[in-house]
Amino acid sequence: MKIKLPQPFTFKAGERAVLLLHGFTGNSADVRMLGRFLEKNGYTCHAPQYKGHGVPPENLVHTGPDDWWKDVMDGYNHLKELGHEEIAVAGLSLGGVFSLKLGYTVPVKGIIPMCAPMFIKSEEIMYQGILDYAQEFKKFEGKSDEEISQEMQEFKKTPMNTLKALQGLIADVRNDVDMTYAPLFVVQARNDRMINTDSANIIYEQAESVHKDLKWYEKSGHVITLGPEKEELHTDVYHFLEKLDWSV
Repeated sequence: MKIKLPQPFTFKAGERAVLLLHGFTGNSADVRMLGRFLEKNGYTCHAPQYKGHGVPPENLVHTGPDDWWKDVMDGYNHLKELGHEEIAVAGLSLGGVFSLKLGYTVPVKGIIPMCAPMFIKSEEIMYQGILDYAQEFKKFEGKSDEEISQEMQEFKKTPMNTLKALQGLIADVRNDVDMTYAPLFVVQARNDRMINTDSANIIYEQAESVHKDLKWYEKSGHVITLGPEKEELHTDVYHFLEKLDWSV
């Protein structure tokens, strides 16, 4: 049976554009529903997919933040090439970290970091996240339990250099959060078990944005875009975007 892997997407609507960024071990499907909602409300949306993501996990560990940042910038430039001069950015988890980095690297209209880490609870949690991702992907491929078990034993022997690089990226962005000046809407799930939720307060307090807001979602977990409050999140993101000073 052929399986369909997630792909980058572009939903063309109005002249206002939003770059949507997924998280570490995630893929474009994590922000697809948000993209469709914004498209219906007149926003053009583009979501890249980072190198090594949405593909067999053996590919993931041979990529790192430099590869993924290139994909983010390529996504931003893709919207520019489509003629969009004003671009807002919304990112989940690692995508939220990249959304902040974009804010002090290129012009952005507004920034929406969602469950974005400013420090990692532990490398063990990150490592377990990669193992969980690998296991789930192999199930998705339709492999037998025996095949999965054998492949996971091999996978665990792979050096995970990407985790150290990821920690370095997060630390660098945290140090530069005070260079954030664009309007900011910080989104955080209360039941987030993946990151230290105080990250949301750090972003909100250290950003220099004149217009900024922080909202806690009481029933949601880390992947808030697919959680029980996703409709409320969609509406809140839309209202934030509507308040921005677009020229179109």
